[in-house]
Amino acid sequence: MNYLRNLLADRTEEGASAVEYGLLVAGIAALIVAVVFLFGGMVSNVFSGTCNTIKTSASMTASCS
Repeated sequence: MNYLRNLLADRTEEGASAVEYGLLVAGIAALIVAVVFLFGGMVSNVFSGTCNTIKTSASMTASCS
């Protein structure tokens, strides 16, 4: 009977740590999504500006899209 109690007690501890790890991963994923959403437009504008500068200085007819 003690063996069964010990086995169930161990599973309870593993389940709690799995939930905590899941919350941690969800928080990190939410942070990554927020950073990409906030800074994505700025990075896109930087690359577009760089491409346009190269295109005008090289006098090429290539597109930047």
